[in-house]
Amino acid sequence: LECTISNTSIIIYYYCNESGQSLSKKIFRSFIALYQFLFTLTSLSNVFVVSLAFADLVVAVYPYPLVLFAIFHNGWALGDIHCTVSGFLMGLSVIGSIFNITAIAINRYCYICHSLTYDKLYSCRNTMIFVVLIWTLTVLAIVPNFFVGSLQYDARIYSCTFAQTVSSSYTISVVVVHFLVPITVVSFCYLRIWILVIQVRRRVKTEVKPRLKQSDFRNFLTMFVVFVLFAVCWAPLNFIGLAVAINPLKIAPKIPEWLFILSYFMAYFNSCLNAIIYGLMNQNFRKEYKRIITSMWMPSRFFQETSRGGTEAMKTKPSPALNNNEQIKTDTL
Repeated sequence: LECTISNTSIIIYYYCNESGQSLSKKIFRSFIALYQFLFTLTSLSNVFVVSLAFADLVVAVYPYPLVLFAIFHNGWALGDIHCTVSGFLMGLSVIGSIFNITAIAINRYCYICHSLTYDKLYSCRNTMIFVVLIWTLTVLAIVPNFFVGSLQYDARIYSCTFAQTVSSSYTISVVVVHFLVPITVVSFCYLRIWILVIQVRRRVKTEVKPRLKQSDFRNFLTMFVVFVLFAVCWAPLNFIGLAVAINPLKIAPKIPEWLFILSYFMAYFNSCLNAIIYGLMNQNFRKEYKRIITSMWMPSRFFQETSRGGTEAMKTKPSPALNNNEQIKTDTL
């Protein structure tokens, strides 16, 4: 399997550009620009970043607009089918996010702590298999909700989502398998990486004598912040669910409604944080954000630069995950 950059978006762009300059076409071109940008991330491990971005976008496309519709109409008026689909996509986004964050942490751990076997383990074929496996497990993890009947409309948050009080045993299983276990795995990976970073900084002699480039450390730090914010945003809701599941009759009535609503919207807010983190901590992303925005008004210039940059990027092999323009090849931490 050969991984290459597709320039299909450029062809689509010229087709659309000939038809006019309407607002809808400008918006469409901005999505094509985003598509082209994602495929300029030539490092294989960036596939996991794109997969995480997809998980964040899922809720923005369908569930969130329906939440706004329910808020404006002060209730759900779209029927059971839309409610079920909305709840399913909401779960797909949440579980897909945590599974992708776990995959990124494992990838960073292997790249930094087991660099000798990294290229073989994360070949192009294996990386694509890992991504398919992530989303297969994500879908399988949501299927039991249809048998338990836990996807219901909650008037407090104006959305169809996972109902924590339907089944105590199932709620505990969800919190453990979909939150606590992945958080534990990710914490282990990043703890090992931090230990290695400290060893390198203090120039501790080890058998492998690892050398970390400054860009590798920045990339690791970016994904570590993504993980920390995910844990902070989702921890309150998961711990509330765990407490309610342990003793529904006693605990559920004691949880203030404002706390439940706050925990839910903290979790919802996490979906838009990753893009902000990438922009704040990575120079490449900041430049591409500017180019995507500019493409709505000067699209021809954007695609010429993107096409040229994508062709040049194929000639080199960048370090995995969120390459930074300020990559230093010889300096170590």
